[in-house]
Amino acid sequence: MKGENGHPADVPAAQDQDRSAGDSRVESSPAVIGRRLRKVDGLQKATGQARYTDDLRLPRMLHCKILRSLHAHARIKRIDFTRCLAHPGVLEVLQGSEMPARYGIIPWTQDEQALAADKARFIGDEIAAVAAVDELAAEEALELIDVDWELLPALIDPEQALREQAVKIHDGSKQGNISKRVQLEFGPVDEAIARSAAVAEESFHYAGSTHAAIEPHCALAHYDAGGNLTVWSSTQIPHYVHRELSRVLGLDPTRVRVIQPFLGGAFGGKSDPFALELVVAKLSIKTGRPVKCLYTREEVFWSHRGRHPMQMHFKVGLSKGGKIEAVDSKILIDGGAYSSYGLVTAYYAGQLLTGPYHFGSYRFDSTRVFTNKPPCGPKRGHGSVQPRFAFEVALDMAAEKLGLDPIEVRRRNFIGEQVKTINGQTITSNGFLHCLEVVEKASGWKERKGKLPVGQGLGVAGSMYITGTAYPIYPNEMPQSGIQVKLDRSGKVTIYSGASDIGQGTNSVPAYLLAEELGCDPRDCVVVVSDTDLTPVDLGAYSSRGTFMVGTACVEAGRKLWALLAQAVGEKWGIAPDAVDGRLGTVFGPAADQRMSFREAVQLAEAKFGTLCAAGSYRTQKLGGDYRGGTIGASPAYSFTAHVVEVEVDRETGIWRVERVWAAHDCGRALNPTLVEGQIEGSVYMGWAEAAMEEMAYLPSGLHRGPSLLDYRIPTSLDTPEIESFIVESVDPNGPHGAKEAGEGPLHPVIPAIANAIYDAVGVRLTELPFHPGRLLRLLRAKH
Repeated sequence: MKGENGHPADVPAAQDQDRSAGDSRVESSPAVIGRRLRKVDGLQKATGQARYTDDLRLPRMLHCKILRSLHAHARIKRIDFTRCLAHPGVLEVLQGSEMPARYGIIPWTQDEQALAADKARFIGDEIAAVAAVDELAAEEALELIDVDWELLPALIDPEQALREQAVKIHDGSKQGNISKRVQLEFGPVDEAIARSAAVAEESFHYAGSTHAAIEPHCALAHYDAGGNLTVWSSTQIPHYVHRELSRVLGLDPTRVRVIQPFLGGAFGGKSDPFALELVVAKLSIKTGRPVKCLYTREEVFWSHRGRHPMQMHFKVGLSKGGKIEAVDSKILIDGGAYSSYGLVTAYYAGQLLTGPYHFGSYRFDSTRVFTNKPPCGPKRGHGSVQPRFAFEVALDMAAEKLGLDPIEVRRRNFIGEQVKTINGQTITSNGFLHCLEVVEKASGWKERKGKLPVGQGLGVAGSMYITGTAYPIYPNEMPQSGIQVKLDRSGKVTIYSGASDIGQGTNSVPAYLLAEELGCDPRDCVVVVSDTDLTPVDLGAYSSRGTFMVGTACVEAGRKLWALLAQAVGEKWGIAPDAVDGRLGTVFGPAADQRMSFREAVQLAEAKFGTLCAAGSYRTQKLGGDYRGGTIGASPAYSFTAHVVEVEVDRETGIWRVERVWAAHDCGRALNPTLVEGQIEGSVYMGWAEAAMEEMAYLPSGLHRGPSLLDYRIPTSLDTPEIESFIVESVDPNGPHGAKEAGEGPLHPVIPAIANAIYDAVGVRLTELPFHPGRLLRLLRAKH
């Protein structure tokens, strides 16, 4: 059986409903939104048809390999390519002096070079490159590059780097090895601590971790005879890569094109411009041939940009009634060798903590320092996962002193909705209380908490996270996300989107939303993505911005086009445009005989108005506090999450196991519940993995202890606990059909919930990640 547009009739037929053509037209009874549809690119990935960057082959293509420093801190005195150039198959070499411009994602902290020209700042720092006829020849040629070094003292420990004044990792720094310091206070914290009925004070340590995306970094560049540079890259920020390629290479932006093929995961690890993109571009310019560079897994570890290690000292004061009187935090952040997003990290470590609870007063002092280790950057839940762990454990400690139930203390401090946080961030919708209620009931908290056998326990934690950053990374008044839509007389809808799909479904969201707005079948939507020559600017996949910002642009474009369709159809039937409706490929009016296919409606509108195209944008809203740094952490909406975790601990060995996680997440509205549940489960898995075993560990020399997936331990699906995901829909007034983020927020609570559950099970507080069994066993023995 076929539908009206020739598709199998597995999509329900349109219903005769009288709905207006205004903004509320599709809100009361959506046809596509909220359904469990497949991803538009799902079959391509499942069948192996999807082409990733390393799948691409161009005629006469060369292969590039990059020479990396073997020293944590050393000045480059001389690089000699004589032996390298004599090696069979080598066509070209490259060193840092050929690209002297410094680059970086944040305009004010650009401190990297594509290849270090003056000195190497960590083991693995890029210093030279080779282009050869194949990867083997390029790899062999690296061994023939002769480098003279002047070894310098290496600063591996962040406290040592903070104290050290004589040795500077960045010679021009005016603040020693401090990357960024933020000190902000809201209200009289010391007075509030003094009058608190219960105060918890504790130090915490969060080890760094990496992203471990399945696809390594890869870039392919082709500089053609017309002076046009095209770069295919496994990046999650094509627009920013485009900007840096133009600036560093001195090319006019109109001559630079960046294409993002299918991406095999990122989690924040591909949200910087990287050396390989600049290197292959320069080598292609020099050779006149395409050049590709694929990182090995070891090189991915050296490139890093993962979770910052943090040393955190927290004080949390509660009133006699359990209200949060004061929160005071001091945080030392290990940033590694370069800035990356570090300026933002230093702010996020404090600015994103002020919900879902009301704080009576709040102070944070965060300092990010440079060390001679691979640079840290944004990993899922950037900057706020670490302090959230510390705060949620400290909150439990303070509540225990008052004899308060952990869920109850969180309920009493609920900040509300349509309110401002103590640091001036605007909260719109807020489903946190519902999240708490859901996990409390599902876990049997009231019946089981404190009544389980010794060695078994329950823990809870909550969190808040941004739905995109309010402002673009570089100041400008242009839209942060754009969509262009073309309607073809065949009934096909072509959507041009610059957004980056890193697995979360951003390629599919435009199809869902445009199908809803236009009344077409979502399978008739084709999404053209991530090509800076073809698609409008989108700033990339970071800070959980995709659904809200791309979605808002989609809704705007869709409603412009629907107005044309409704006017043309209404004129044919002699009815007002707002009496016309559309649903899943059928357009209809209030009368039984007023029906036509979406294709017919498009043809009527094209005959009346000409070629049918429309654009939509997400424009920056002015948000945040009125003080220096008050806009960092501002967001058009915030998501909220609550987790309950059940653990079992073997007191003889220290081995602990998570039996089950109940995770409730307020995503505003689930545009596709299956995708939201996938994001919740992936977030829980990633947070639990960091609690259990993940750690970027280094020797005193700065050498990574095991830069491979054999030595860097991550759990498999067989290790993963049972996860029950619950979607809470607060329907945000500003989000596209009420939607907010779901990609990063659900990670935050699982780590402190595990720590709190282990305390409930055996009476020991874990304050240092990861929670290795040996660490827990030592604490258990010390207790007894």
